[in-house]
Amino acid sequence: MSADLNTLAFNTECHLFIPGCGFEAPGLHSFVFDPLFSIGSFNFNKPMLLALLSTVVVVWFFWAAFARAKVVPGKLQMIGEAGYDFVRRGLVYDALGKKEGEKYVPFMVALFFFVWIMNIWSIIPVAQFPVTSVIAFPAGLALLVWLLWVGLTFKKHGFVGAFKNFTGYDKSLGWVLPLLMIIELLSNLIIRPFTHAVRLFANMFAGHMLIVMFTIATFYLANGVGFAYAGASFVMTIVMTAFEVFIQAVQAYVFVLLACNYVQGALAEHH
Repeated sequence: MSADLNTLAFNTECHLFIPGCGFEAPGLHSFVFDPLFSIGSFNFNKPMLLALLSTVVVVWFFWAAFARAKVVPGKLQMIGEAGYDFVRRGLVYDALGKKEGEKYVPFMVALFFFVWIMNIWSIIPVAQFPVTSVIAFPAGLALLVWLLWVGLTFKKHGFVGAFKNFTGYDKSLGWVLPLLMIIELLSNLIIRPFTHAVRLFANMFAGHMLIVMFTIATFYLANGVGFAYAGASFVMTIVMTAFEVFIQAVQAYVFVLLACNYVQGALAEHH
């Protein structure tokens, strides 16, 4: 079964104590969507639409905030400057320093707000779905960061230096060096981008699943004595939604923080 435009779609006529009505638990079908339209073998679905809208929102916001920047900023410019400065000073400068980090600020700012907006769709009515709970999106972003990290490592240290960086080469380790090099190579080139993507994906997947479960449970329990339990489930829906708002921002922060740390590792003189 696939979800339609409303991720929370379920049988609202089915309640506790009604014969033949079991609890319709959310599952992987809550993350599968029918195509909105198709062009040949290409299917455009709801997560793709939300990802596209996320791009539009980020581009529009910063264009609107800074297209006519003033010495005395207006409200939108102040918000834009605060968001930009938060990523620049709180993430990029802390990890890379002002001199090295300035050139990477636009990329990291765009990455932070893009991830955050994709996350926050989860609590927006009608949308009600975090785009990053589909593994393809965090995997694509993690791959982009990985390519930046690998490219900078080769550019900064050359082929031999990059090889030593990726493998943790240290001849003083003696006979354990070959084993360590294999482990480090797998860790850096395969496991690192995998965990970078999965950390974001898993948190947003689990959070969305909990919100959907308590929402469905609220409707299902709203019958007879079940109303008492429905109230508790509704409270949990509100609590989980509020907690998810916090997690959405934290996951965007962590994703960009790790990206900054990877870039810092590529630029460092000693490894």
